Amino acid sequence: MIKFILNRLVMAIPTIVIVSVAVFTLIRLIPGDPAALMLGDMAEPQQIAALRAELGLDRSIPEQFVIWAGNILSGDFGTSIVTGEPVLHLVVSRFFVSAEIVVIAVLLASLIAVPAGVIAAWRQNSLTDLALVGSATVLLSIPTFWLGLLLLLAFGLKLGWLPVLGYVPISENWKAGLLYLVLPVMTLVIHEMGVIIRMARASTLEVLRLDYITHARAKGLSESAVLWRHAFKNAFGPTWTMIGLILGNLLGGIAVIETVFTIPGLGRLMVDAIFQRDYPVIQGCLLLVAFSYVVVNLVVDLLYPLFDPRVVAE
Repeated sequence: MIKFILNRLVMAIPTIVIVSVAVFTLIRLIPGDPAALMLGDMAEPQQIAALRAELGLDRSIPEQFVIWAGNILSGDFGTSIVTGEPVLHLVVSRFFVSAEIVVIAVLLASLIAVPAGVIAAWRQNSLTDLALVGSATVLLSIPTFWLGLLLLLAFGLKLGWLPVLGYVPISENWKAGLLYLVLPVMTLVIHEMGVIIRMARASTLEVLRLDYITHARAKGLSESAVLWRHAFKNAFGPTWTMIGLILGNLLGGIAVIETVFTIPGLGRLMVDAIFQRDYPVIQGCLLLVAFSYVVVNLVVDLLYPLFDPRVVAE
């Protein structure tokens, strides 16, 4: 197992390096000068040049990358050009805001959608199957921002059950914090259920056609025993991989949801930093997103043998 973990970590290093080079290069191609943006339209050319020299923007791109990479290896992610805060602290604090929403949403969506997909496969071509597949297709077709606005309108403005905008950390006030999380979590749960239902159904259908399932039925086992004791474990492997991909994708891709519900998460921080040309913050956000993908994929690989007995981590 230790060898397996080390191999996965070594394989992740080229990914991080490639992402770092791509992020650093593409950000420099964004039109606009951070120094001119910070000083405003009335700044003199001498002031802009002085600030560019202070920020190191007057050096060549390779020089800037070498300096930045060296600082990253020493644990220094730089300082925000706009706020002056350390990038590492800023990015990590915003990441945890996004993570609590994403993890809760993916967990709830999985608990609901995986059994629904298995039941749809078990009742293939029945009204239950058609209803579940149809519902999953509809859920996949609804844009998350539009769904979020509908939920805000219904439960926030019309009924007044939940707060419309804002965010309160659970660590400060857990009751108010949970209320502010309900709508964004509900939006993600409803949307991601469609993906998971379809994947769980497809993988279960594939397993139910295998010979050992026919043999189990021939032995006189009940359908529930065949489904949950024999088919579910082998069918859950591909669904588990999909859940990991969804989790990794949402950790760095819920900027729209955070904007709709005014949540100060990582995605919103990254969007704001792009508009402000805050290079250190953008780079820190994208590196953390890439690292979270690596960690999620590693966890998925390590837990895969628990769900699929045919797979052994070596």
